Amino acid sequence: MPLVEVIDVSKEYANGEETIRPLDGVSLSIEEGDYVSLMGASGSGKSTLLNLIAGIDQATAGEIIVAGTDITKLSRGKLADWRAAHIGYIFQTHNLIPVLTAYENVELPLLLLPMSSGERRKRVEIAMEAVDLTSRATHYPRQMSGGQEQRVGIARAIVANPTVVVADEPTGSLDDETTEQILQLLSRVNEELNMTLLMVTHDADAGARARRRIRLERGRLMENGKELQTAKLHTA
Repeated sequence: MPLVEVIDVSKEYANGEETIRPLDGVSLSIEEGDYVSLMGASGSGKSTLLNLIAGIDQATAGEIIVAGTDITKLSRGKLADWRAAHIGYIFQTHNLIPVLTAYENVELPLLLLPMSSGERRKRVEIAMEAVDLTSRATHYPRQMSGGQEQRVGIARAIVANPTVVVADEPTGSLDDETTEQILQLLSRVNEELNMTLLMVTHDADAGARARRRIRLERGRLMENGKELQTAKLHTA
């Protein structure tokens, strides 16, 4: 059974009297340990799909099943709890809290989980070591480069050992050299830690690093030039 199943999912927005539908009955399966890039033109809906899988937004229709849980059926409160336990999110602009050190920024997701201080410390140290930033643990964001800040963001995303790591344009604000370093790090996260990774990007070179490359075109998902077939909704 796939780790992530997106089944006949649509998303609609009202814009005055007009209805905008960035996703129109899309389906996607992602296996545990996979690394998938999601590409498409600006405004094609790729970040919308990412946020639906991450439980940040809600689908208009269809099912999204992650590790056996249909998250479209969860209440807002339960969805927030589920998201804290299962999703690691890497942002384009780091989203670090400036008054917290690198260590404290990485620790933040763990404060939402039932965990001892000793266990939190151990996990933060492992995550910081994984992104080669142990020496920067006591530094504040203003004391780090953009690439170092993004490494902190990656450590924060993986610290709780999430079911899925999602990345929304993780290299979009970085120079070429730093982009290469971050892409290598994401590959390590996938290969060495066996973390399932879904990355939205507009950069063809970045997208090519993934094991699977999917495009979103006119509300439809395409892989290897073919539309991904709509899966059937589960019935009770």
